[in-house]
Formats: sequence, structure tokens, C-alpha cells
Amino acid sequence: MNPADMFTQVGSVIASVMFAWAMFKQYCPYSVQEYFDKYSKRAFTFVYPYIQISFNEFTGDRFMRSEAYSAIENYLGSRSSTQAKRLKADVVKNSQSVVLSMDDYEEVGDEFQGVKLRWASGKHISKTQSVSFYPVTDEKKYYKLTFHKRHRQLILGDYLNYVLKEGNEIKVRNRQRKLYTNSGSYWRHVVFQHPASFETLAMEAERKQEIVDDLVIFSTAEDFYARIGRAWKRGYLLFGPPGTGKSTMIAAMANLLNYDIYDLELTAVKDNTELRKLLIETTSRSIIVIEDIDCSLDLTGQRKKKKEEEGVRDEKDPNPKLPKEEDSKQSQVTLSGILNFVDGLWSACRGERLIVFTTNFVEKLDPALIRKGRMDKHIELSYCSFEAFQVLAKNYLRLESHHLFARIQELLGETKMTPAEVAEHLMPKTITGDAKVCLESLIGALEKAKEDAILKAEEEAKEKEESARLKAEEEAKEKEKAKAEEEAKEKAKAEEEAKEKDSSAAENAKKQVKENGFCDNGNGDLKNKENK
Repeated sequence: MNPADMFTQVGSVIASVMFAWAMFKQYCPYSVQEYFDKYSKRAFTFVYPYIQISFNEFTGDRFMRSEAYSAIENYLGSRSSTQAKRLKADVVKNSQSVVLSMDDYEEVGDEFQGVKLRWASGKHISKTQSVSFYPVTDEKKYYKLTFHKRHRQLILGDYLNYVLKEGNEIKVRNRQRKLYTNSGSYWRHVVFQHPASFETLAMEAERKQEIVDDLVIFSTAEDFYARIGRAWKRGYLLFGPPGTGKSTMIAAMANLLNYDIYDLELTAVKDNTELRKLLIETTSRSIIVIEDIDCSLDLTGQRKKKKEEEGVRDEKDPNPKLPKEEDSKQSQVTLSGILNFVDGLWSACRGERLIVFTTNFVEKLDPALIRKGRMDKHIELSYCSFEAFQVLAKNYLRLESHHLFARIQELLGETKMTPAEVAEHLMPKTITGDAKVCLESLIGALEKAKEDAILKAEEEAKEKEESARLKAEEEAKEKEKAKAEEEAKEKAKAEEEAKEKDSSAAENAKKQVKENGFCDNGNGDLKNKENK
């Protein structure tokens, strides 16, 4: 048989097999197909000497990204760059280096203690139901490890432990911190590149050191939290006037501990269930931030009052109105949902996390939200002190002393100005960057702020005096009115008593006439009723 005939016969056999398989899949009952697949795979394992292990990207019904998958992805990066033909690239370390990983459906080899094995990447694509015109695809990526069954113990023990450890170390070396924000029930991120640090933070040195020590102790206290039976997390409440450095403080925390930041926008969260899902998808070594929490949602204790008012209104109105479309789109996150978010059971799903709230008006928040155990450390960021000014002067002007500092210290003790306002005046005002011009600008602003404060105090004193005068006049009028009303009441009472006395005298006279036939007229004369 010549080669041409042989290839023709092989092609015919392959085509026949494919046709038979297609007919089997098309017309054979599903139960029979399932039975065939089950036992054919079982029979195949008797002759196939290799074991396969799959590592899926998500675990727990897509609740959390698998840490094992991430570690394997990092571990295979270096192998992929030398073996795979299709690669994916990502930039890390402030755009200074590139990390490569193998693309989908690629395969690379590895060797451990003389044992050869293979890694392959893949993904399952399934269409999910959606109200959209276009179908939504759900991708589930995975890595598959293949090795000979005689090396089972070595691979399942030492090798996998080695891969996970090496992958986590690579992750730390290539770590690029991220700033996340929520869009619906998912997180989106950009690279976090804020340069703030505690060295440049405008605050008293003693207070800064206290905060730094607290953060460092927390980051190394995993065993301590496990021993006392508490979730490894800590809450910080930053409060103070606008412009006092609350956001800068958060950036300094992230840079100190090398943590990611999750900036949670509560108004974009639909309900408590979505809030819980966002919490689950956060990672360890992160800071979860809710800025201006007093403005995000109604968490000030007024919600109950509003519900009571709505209940009263509904009782009076027999035909209740349907809710407005705007109301139905508003966030349904409740105070209870926030409390569970901070220290409920789901808050312990990850370790080594900080939860930070910021507010301009701490007195507006519900006490249950900021109590110890939820917000463990309260940090007040107030107006600029002289020590904070010295930090700003060193940062902006590279000055540690100047003859104008004494005047600035005196003015800062007499008036209030936020660090943000002080920093604005320390920005270079000339091309040469003359420090004296900046300091004089700050002095002028402080003097004006002092004058404004004096004028405001005088106006407030006048308003207070005027208010007291009006109040005194009002009280005097009220007293006069009350006195007049009292006199009128007494006069009316006297008239009433006189009327009652006259009526009583008349009644007595009638009674005497009826009983005796005469009455006393008051002059001692007796008159006979019959003669009258």
C-alpha cells in the first residue's frame, strides 16, 4: 500500500469516528452520555499514569479570589517569560518594571528535585442570564498542574508548599499598592502613588510618634490577636475641621505600612448585601476608608424619627402614594449594615486590615458607630499649631528658623488657621522662591484672620447683647401682659363675686317673704307683703 492510499484510509477512519461521535452527542439521551463519560474517564485513568490538579481563580461561589491562584500566577511568571509564546504584561513598582505571565491556554514546564511537571492555564466560559440584549459571559480561570502519579507525595507536599511560599515572596517584591473605589458591587483600582508620609505630616512630633507606634504594633500583632480571640483589624476615627489633613493622614498610614486603600462610597452601594460583598472582596494588608461618613448616609439617629413621621402620615392618608423613582434609587444601606460591616462576623473574613472613618462633625454620628471596639482610636486633627507650622516651613521652604517665626508663633496662638491654609501661603510666590515673601504673606493672612476674628467676636457680642435686650423686652412685655391678664382676671372675679352676692341677697329676701309674709328692706322697716 502506497502512502497516499494509507493517508486516504486514515482520513476516512477519522471522519467516520467524528461523524459517529457527533451523532452520539446529538441523539443519544443525556443520561446515557453522562454514564458513558463517567466510566470512560474512569477506565482512562487505569492506563493514564498522570495526575492533574486544578487551581481555580475564585473560591466560595466567586466570593473571594484564591490566594493559591495568585501565588501560582506570581511563581509561574519567571518560567513563562522563557518558555511561553503568548504572554501578558503588567507594569509595577511605579512604572519602573514589567512583570510577565503566561496567557490563557499556554503551557510551561517546571522541575523540582529532578521531577519534571507541567503547568497549563485555561478558563471556563459560560453565558449567564441577563436582561441585556447582549449575553454576559462569565469567565472562570484556572491553572492545571500535571505530574506522574509515582511522585504524588513529593508534589502534594514539598513542591506545592515551595510554590506557594515562592509565589508570595515574589508578590511582596513586585507589590504595587493600589487605590480602589467601588462601582456597584465590584472594585476598580488605579495605582496608588500618593507621596504623603508621617515625616511631612503637619502635626506635633509626639502625637505623630504615638500614631506611628500604634500602627506598627498593630501590623506585627497577628499572634496577639489570635491569642485573645479577636479579628485582626483596628478602627480609626479621624475628625476635625476641613483642611486639617485627614485624607493626608490616611495616605501616610498606607505608605508607612505598605497597605492598599479601599475608598468606599456608601451612596453607590445598593443595600447591606452588596456592602457585605464588597467587604468580602477586599484583601489583607489594606485600609478600608469611608470619608465624611456623616454626609454619606443618614447615620445620625434621625432615621427612626423619619420612619415614625412617615408612619403617622400613612395612617392619616388612606391612599398612600407610591415611592418616587428617586427614592427607589437611593442607597438602602442601614446603620445596622454599617455596624456589621465594621465588627460583625463577616468583618473577620480577612486579617490585617484598618477601617478608617473621617468626619468634620463627630457629634453628629451615632454613638454606637464610633464606640471603642469599632473605632478603637480617635484622632482629632485641629488647627495649625506652631510645631505643625515648623514642619510645613521645613517641607516647603527648607527653613528650620527665621526671624519672622516669632511673629508667626504669636499669631498662631491668637487665631485659627488650618494646615491647608498655611501651606497655601508657603507655596513659592516668586520664581526665585524667596522664603521671606512667603512668610510675610502668611503673616498678613494671619493678621487679617485675627482682625476678622475680632470683628466676628464683636458682631457676635453685639448680636448676643441685642438678643439679650430683645429677650429682656420680650420678657418685660410678657410680664406686663401676664400682670394685665391677672388684673383682668381679678376684676372679673370681683364682679362675679358681687353678682353672686346680689343674687344670694335676692334669694334670701324671697325666702323671708315666702316664710313670714314680710321682708327687711335694710332700713329697719317691716313691710307686709299683702299691704304692698
